[in-house]
Amino acid sequence: MKRNMECKVAFLWDESFLWGLMAHRALQNLGLLFDLVRADDIKNGCLKHYKMLFVPGGWASNKKKALSDKGTEAIREFVKNGGNYLGFCGGAGLATLDGIGLLNITRKPTKERVPSFSGRIYLNLNEHPVWKDFLRAEGRRQKAEVNSKFKTQNSKLVFHAWWPSQFVIKDKRVRVLATYGKALPDSFSSDLNAGDVEAHGGWTEYEKVYQIKLNPEQLLNEPALLEGRYGKGKVILSLIHFDTPEDNNGHQVLRNLWGYLGGKQRGAEARKCGSAKAKTSELPSFRASELFALCSDLISLGERNFLWFRRNPMLLQWRRGVRGLEYNTLYIMIKEIVRRTRINVGAIHELPLQMNDLNSIKNLLISFTEKAKKLLILERYALQKGHITYEKCDDPEIQKMRAELFSGSKSHGGMFKELIDEVDKVLFSLIK
Repeated sequence: MKRNMECKVAFLWDESFLWGLMAHRALQNLGLLFDLVRADDIKNGCLKHYKMLFVPGGWASNKKKALSDKGTEAIREFVKNGGNYLGFCGGAGLATLDGIGLLNITRKPTKERVPSFSGRIYLNLNEHPVWKDFLRAEGRRQKAEVNSKFKTQNSKLVFHAWWPSQFVIKDKRVRVLATYGKALPDSFSSDLNAGDVEAHGGWTEYEKVYQIKLNPEQLLNEPALLEGRYGKGKVILSLIHFDTPEDNNGHQVLRNLWGYLGGKQRGAEARKCGSAKAKTSELPSFRASELFALCSDLISLGERNFLWFRRNPMLLQWRRGVRGLEYNTLYIMIKEIVRRTRINVGAIHELPLQMNDLNSIKNLLISFTEKAKKLLILERYALQKGHITYEKCDDPEIQKMRAELFSGSKSHGGMFKELIDEVDKVLFSLIK
């Protein structure tokens, strides 16, 4: 692993996919220094070179599997000896007792939490360096409110959560840095718009039909950002995605987190690790464009059948009953491959390997998208007949196709897992 000696932050790439790319983009745009590392690098002792490990979103169980016992023990030793840990969403889940046990907290079972909230939400902040500037802005707002009969909400306290878990704190030494406030009307719970539901009858009947908790008010005052210690190291776990595209509030917190856990940064003009510009060539781009065309057709089919729409440049909102996150992950990652196939002319010897990888992905993708389109149409008709979820449907043909494409696992498997792993391998090589 080649590293930038200026970097004090290791960014664990494995099993992050869409969430890793989203975080990578945000950090690079902010000029924050980091080195991408793989689970194998951690197993081989790379963390000794860093002050902080950042783990973005993704399935915590899959991250733990990639790390294996050797990797998880390496992280524990790193933090125990004074290294700092920052986890977002799945990266936060990895550090709980359900994962590698850096903090004495667990995650609520699905039946006891609001499992499908997404979008903008206010936070209640507690004094801490990561809220530099935010608490001062809130203080000014409250002071102005004293002399006014009008009450206002502080837009500086609005952030984004994307289908987060919920924490159960079992250690009084764990400090809550922020709790959830009120969800904004443009947020969603499952595939229901919060503002529309609250304006026209409320959540009770929907919760009976969906058989899960939906009302975002059940998130009020629940912990959203935590800090604790493991040995000599600090551990901050966030259920808020401060790396959300176009989120200025979140990006300011990212800067503060990098400074608090990763040490002093040189500012937005700092050289981004692994991002030096090079002369480029378009040689393999036609191959990647073919892949993107296949993905685009799949996304277009979902749009015209009212199965999803775009929330922001990185994320879709899909109807309950289809695997919108997986399809969108594939689309966004291959779109990034197209952007990055302007390869370094100095590394032209790597081109045959990339071409072979792209050919392998193409063969998998053709088969996957053909079957996925058929599955989506079947699911579209099933939704017309009654309530289905990603795992429950009475149609045996749908169940058979789902098992082949995704397996029965919520964290995905089947053809999709085989395909996304190949896509991830190529994207990682292009980014590095």
